[in-house]
Amino acid sequence: MTKLDYDGPILEIDQLSISFFTRLREIPAVMDFSVTVQPGEAVGLVGESGCGKSTVALGVMQDLGKNGRVVGGSIKFKGRDLGTMSMEELRDIRGSEIAMIYQEPMASLNPAMKIGKQLMEVPMIHQGMSSSDAYERALQVVTDVKLPDPKRILESFPHQLSGGQQQRIVIAMALMSEPSLLILDEPTTALDVTVEAAVVELVKDLGKKYGTSMLFISHNLGLVLETCDRICVMYSGEAVETGRIEDVFDKMQHPYTQALFRSIPLPGADKNARPLVAIPGNFPLPHERPSGCNFGPRCDYFEVGRCDRAKAIPMETVEHGDRHESRCLKFDEIDWDAPLELGEVKQKGEIGEVVLSMKNLKKYYEVAANAMFGGGSTRVVKANETLTFEARESETLAIVGESGCGKSTFAKVLMGLETASDGTILLDGEEIQDTPIEARTTKNVADIQMVFQNPFDTLNPSMTVGRQIIRALEIFKVGKNEAERRVRMLELLDLVKLPREFADRMPRQLSGGQKQRVGIARAFAGDARIVVADEPVSALDVSVQAAVTDLLMEIQREHKTTLLFISHDLSIVRYLSDRVMVMYLGHVVELGTTDQVFSPPYHPYTEALLSAVPIADTSVEKQHIVLEGDIPSAMNPPPGCPFQTRCRWKSDVPGGLCEKDIPPVRELADGHQVKCHLSDDILSKMEPVIKIAAQ
Repeated sequence: MTKLDYDGPILEIDQLSISFFTRLREIPAVMDFSVTVQPGEAVGLVGESGCGKSTVALGVMQDLGKNGRVVGGSIKFKGRDLGTMSMEELRDIRGSEIAMIYQEPMASLNPAMKIGKQLMEVPMIHQGMSSSDAYERALQVVTDVKLPDPKRILESFPHQLSGGQQQRIVIAMALMSEPSLLILDEPTTALDVTVEAAVVELVKDLGKKYGTSMLFISHNLGLVLETCDRICVMYSGEAVETGRIEDVFDKMQHPYTQALFRSIPLPGADKNARPLVAIPGNFPLPHERPSGCNFGPRCDYFEVGRCDRAKAIPMETVEHGDRHESRCLKFDEIDWDAPLELGEVKQKGEIGEVVLSMKNLKKYYEVAANAMFGGGSTRVVKANETLTFEARESETLAIVGESGCGKSTFAKVLMGLETASDGTILLDGEEIQDTPIEARTTKNVADIQMVFQNPFDTLNPSMTVGRQIIRALEIFKVGKNEAERRVRMLELLDLVKLPREFADRMPRQLSGGQKQRVGIARAFAGDARIVVADEPVSALDVSVQAAVTDLLMEIQREHKTTLLFISHDLSIVRYLSDRVMVMYLGHVVELGTTDQVFSPPYHPYTEALLSAVPIADTSVEKQHIVLEGDIPSAMNPPPGCPFQTRCRWKSDVPGGLCEKDIPPVRELADGHQVKCHLSDDILSKMEPVIKIAAQ
């Protein structure tokens, strides 16, 4: 059967149940799951970690490993049941008819093989194509995925490409044989927001060009809104709501979908007047699911004796919308338009005196031109160029930019893990830029603490949670003896809203969000004046993000902490921060209050960043700006303005000034600085990137 012969659904999953078998028990991972993907349709599968999204994808690929088994229902591809196919039939379909793109591109690429050869293998194996035809096809597909200099790319090894380029190659590989179904499992999680926007744009264009149907797995509702036609929301192994994007986003009919939306910051949300509402409780483990509705223990509308009955709750059709269904006994009784009951309105802490002042900070690294073998001339990597800013007591200053812009380098210099090449850092008037961490006073070390991106890497796996916090208290010389430190440790657990019995638990017994709270407790062990939060919520689920974000704000209000919040997620930055600093290739290109930075005039880079952020709101209209290319190397920066190689406004500056001179820092309004050659006249004509349509 050719790809054009079939006109029914491409993928039909009907009442699918998948279990994993351990020596002790059967663990149901997916139960009674149904979804249909029509030709040319993109369906988004969303939910928190552990809800079974990837298990569904692996079920479609018939790749559940030794322990996984389909125990009920069926998966049909173009009308044929995948579960009844032989290994040979599956081998023919995988890669040619059904292709999958994974979260981590390097896991799909052979590091010892040139890109061209890896791409050519696909049509040569699946379609018996000659090597010359396969090379032409590879060249065509690499051009389609908008990679520069395709011939050079085909001659490269994977390690010679950036993360965004590697992910495009994986997409190219999946498209080599023009599959009918493309499964994308969190394909942009590891990418910068600007690269993510380009990859998403690419996937949409290629879907149209090749007529490919897509199953797009993500926890990012904004991304699903921008890429998909339909959505299926999963919770604890079950589909809880499914329908067209517009129906589910605007007329949601399940409490979990509603709770998800309440825990993400949308444009215009105010952290003090309308704090994010985190979903109470924790996600149930597969062998600890409650009877009746899985979401029951965390639901605002839970009814004892009805929602917790032993019988399974079926998917019911919702009257409005196209194939809109909900797994809730009360969906037609709930007033979905009722205004949200506001939690207590929080008072913003009064912003106080300057705590931290940075003037013309530079951080350069010398590296050998041939770094692998040494020798050769040395070259200078300019990681930070003349950073100047101040941070005050009780203030949240967000630092945003793509990977490689120098955000983390600046954090390392501030912490004393590196020393500055030039410039000054004043902490309460004392210069610290040349003092490495081992030479700093205990007070200085306690004053500047860090909460890291990945909570799994920052805790000692062989030490209890309580012991790790007490260890920090010992280092910061808090408490006269062990008993005093133990009391303080329990108070810190209270501060981060963890039960006191967690003191005796090991890190492996905690969820990601709970581990991050331990990291925050440890950072505040010495009453830190400044906390550097380096992407502290990017590894967490959206509902957990809301809880951790709110926790940071609450501790800040109580302790008057200065929070330096490093992030590439502009939605959370807009919600959290008082001021925003935008970095690009070591330079601060824009600095101002949140309102100044999020309203025009913008620096052209800020404008592109705002356009790249996926927003889970159908009433938002965005300008469409996709940046070409990646950030240039800090070892070989472009001449003139660091952003000129990707700037869409460059032609508006006369005399090739952008290519010749680094722009001066200009003050547009009180405290609003921009490093750009554009004239005031052009800047004043900039349109807002994000517009909220009138309801």
